[in-house]
Amino acid sequence: MLLAPVVWLALVQHRGVFPDGLQSPDTIQDREEGAPSEGERLEREAQRPGEAEAEERRPGGMRAPDRYFLAQRAYPLGAIPLERWRAAQVAAAEMRAASRGSAAWTFRGPTDIGGRVTDLVVDPNDPQIVYAAAAEGGVLRTTDGGQHWTPIFDDQPTLSIGALAIDPVDSRVIYVGTGEVNPGGGGVAYGGAGIFRSTDSGASWEPLGLEHTGAIGRIRIDPTDRNRIFVAALGLLWERSEERGVYRTTDGGETWERVLFVADDAGAVDLIQRPDDPDVLYAAIWQRLRQPESYDYGGPRCAVHRTTDGGETWSIVGGGLPAPNPNDGRIGLSLCAAQPNVMHAIYADRTGYFDGVYRSTNGGFNWTRTSDGSLAGVYASYGWWFGNVRTHPVDPNRIFVLGLDFYRSTNGGSSWTNVGTEMHVDHHAMDFGPGSNPVMYEGNDGGIYRSNDGGNAWTFLPDQPITQFYRVALVAGNPNALYGGAQDNGTVRTLSGQIDDYTNIFGGDGFGPLVSPANPNHIWAQYQYGGLGFSSNGGSSFVDATGGIGGSDRRNWNSPIAQDPTDPNRRYFGTNRLYRSVSNTSWTAVSPDLTGGPHSGNAGQVNGTLTTIGISPLDGNVLWTGSDDGHVQVSTNGGASWTDVSGSLPDRWITSVRPDPFLASGAYVTISGFRWNEPLPRVYRTTNRGVNWVSISSNLPDAPVNDLIADPDHPGWLYVATDVGMFQSFDGGESWSAMGTGLPNVVVTDLEWNAAERVLVAATYGRSFYSLDLDDVAAAPETVAESLGRMLPPSPNPVERGTWLRWEASSGAFSASVVEVFTASGRRIWSERLSSPGVNEVWWDRNDDQGRPVGAGIYFARVRGTEALPAVSITVL
Repeated sequence: MLLAPVVWLALVQHRGVFPDGLQSPDTIQDREEGAPSEGERLEREAQRPGEAEAEERRPGGMRAPDRYFLAQRAYPLGAIPLERWRAAQVAAAEMRAASRGSAAWTFRGPTDIGGRVTDLVVDPNDPQIVYAAAAEGGVLRTTDGGQHWTPIFDDQPTLSIGALAIDPVDSRVIYVGTGEVNPGGGGVAYGGAGIFRSTDSGASWEPLGLEHTGAIGRIRIDPTDRNRIFVAALGLLWERSEERGVYRTTDGGETWERVLFVADDAGAVDLIQRPDDPDVLYAAIWQRLRQPESYDYGGPRCAVHRTTDGGETWSIVGGGLPAPNPNDGRIGLSLCAAQPNVMHAIYADRTGYFDGVYRSTNGGFNWTRTSDGSLAGVYASYGWWFGNVRTHPVDPNRIFVLGLDFYRSTNGGSSWTNVGTEMHVDHHAMDFGPGSNPVMYEGNDGGIYRSNDGGNAWTFLPDQPITQFYRVALVAGNPNALYGGAQDNGTVRTLSGQIDDYTNIFGGDGFGPLVSPANPNHIWAQYQYGGLGFSSNGGSSFVDATGGIGGSDRRNWNSPIAQDPTDPNRRYFGTNRLYRSVSNTSWTAVSPDLTGGPHSGNAGQVNGTLTTIGISPLDGNVLWTGSDDGHVQVSTNGGASWTDVSGSLPDRWITSVRPDPFLASGAYVTISGFRWNEPLPRVYRTTNRGVNWVSISSNLPDAPVNDLIADPDHPGWLYVATDVGMFQSFDGGESWSAMGTGLPNVVVTDLEWNAAERVLVAATYGRSFYSLDLDDVAAAPETVAESLGRMLPPSPNPVERGTWLRWEASSGAFSASVVEVFTASGRRIWSERLSSPGVNEVWWDRNDDQGRPVGAGIYFARVRGTEALPAVSITVL
């Protein structure tokens, strides 16, 4: 028999842990008689390859950041070909630039939930002006102390941000280091695209290189020489690379020199510089490497390094700091600006447990561990997710530790107080305004907070459009209502459609919500690994809703749930099997294992779980499933029998199976992942229940496709959500164009369709919700390429010594005047002005404008006159 369900109350908004007395996600799960206990299940799961990180547990049952985002895109290669992602970003940008007359996307919020913030910088001249780095949402700017925030980085190659800096002479000059250093969530998949600079407070940007550094943890600008800048580069998370360490420029970013390199698996995560002696810098080196099936976040190369000559030479710092050893992990650094002899360092061990806060009062030559016993749990078991300490700029005895919780000492580390009890957990960022009693801003997984009293009280700031959503759900009969499952912010909703009145109704990480089309008070919501709750009272309280689901079933981090469009009282839920609802809280299996089974070894990056469910709107007996290990199955008799129809599909993570609204035997499949050396089609169609599949990817960018909607009113009209934006087809996938305007360059994870209003709603991973009125989408937009001409494939390509860049014009009005070559981040490295209007080919010798050979990688060439032709990619060996 099943245990009695336990009522689970909704969490306090903006608080990421489960308050004392309330049941955690793990404890509300009913289990079948004879199933393993919770302790046994955790012990067994912790032994699985690839599950180690997922089982690092937070207080109250919450789990540490998961590998889901990376695994989805890396399967089965084990890593992501970064150059292919960069090529897809450029192709998507070209398609957006080429579209004319597209409808505009509407921002739908939330702005009052927040999302992960990785860095903050306050204008040294005006504490009302602040810049915030969002993990996957770009850069925000406020000019009124945080009451309103404006995104200022939306069109750049990546919105994953690691670090910010303001020029000490001209505060209109802003530097952005892309690529989040915290190894969890979406940022682990792609990393960054280097350093960018704005000279007009974010109105425009220029790339400054370091495209291959993966993630940037800190930027320090010499206060006596604004052209000398130091960058802490952590490198790619999921592969060894030599683009790690500390970089220096002496010409404002025109050229860079790596001045500290330790190893190809150890990069710089933090950096401090003495304001009174800018030649003295301390760098925190972090040894880390991750694969989808395993991770290692520490080792003997973790250490603090010091230079006293501006980066020419470095040495490991001792004097009381832990000697480098195999158990070392992430390190964070800070100093007091007014008294820079006072420095602090925070340590985690290799697993992620807290390993001490150290203090120096003589400029880093001698260190003493503070009385930090009360901080033993500040990192839980995943200190690699935080790793930051801050010292008050005027009072060296005020120290702030940023971890799972947020602690302060006012006496140099002799005692500590938790000052973050009313804040969201998981703290990453903090900065101070000018003056002796500065205003303070703090950033965590729930957004940005402000304190005016030295950190005693904190206020959540409004207008933050940076929520990371996995799924979206709509409500029949209420076109204004939106439900979403958000990373580290639970299940949130608005019933009014306002962007600033969302509330949290279910805790943990939020995934696929579902609202009954027959009764809007009946709501299902999820947390990690298929934890499912049901509310019969509109979300006021929830009971466990996993009755009948096998305790030994495998469940995805983001488990699928689907409403039968032919029966308002029937729903489906996926583990490694498909379940159909018996009641609101119980289920019965209608399939065997529909995956490739449990996985181990390199394939352990996937678990053999269902990821998507499709039910034909024309025949409720036609069921489809897709799995994380590439299996697509179909049943035509309501689950009585199943056929695996994935034989001709690529072995990739299945992101969606959408039945054809006009053909009961038809369906569309979208996939994630990459290939190493060639494009991977990611959208397929069948008209005969999977006997045959045809690629309809056509000219889509070479990036993962996460969802698809087939317009039920127009045969052949398709809309797809990808890692590089939204695209549409009006001819069944024969050709695609960018969909709409005004959508940031952000990963779109999920789509829902409001049939009554003909509105498409998109969930983004880092910029909340957007919607598009499809009545404004009447036909395929005209493209610049069709009206002006096109670039021809470079020859040869790949390139060893050089290549011919060729083009043709279809309009006499177009005349080429310059040929340009760019890096993947958009930095122009070579150009040649044309003297004759009749020229249509130019030889590029793979050198830059200074005659230096460019490194291996993906580059892009275009021809420009009054307008530019869409670019073509060049692979340099």
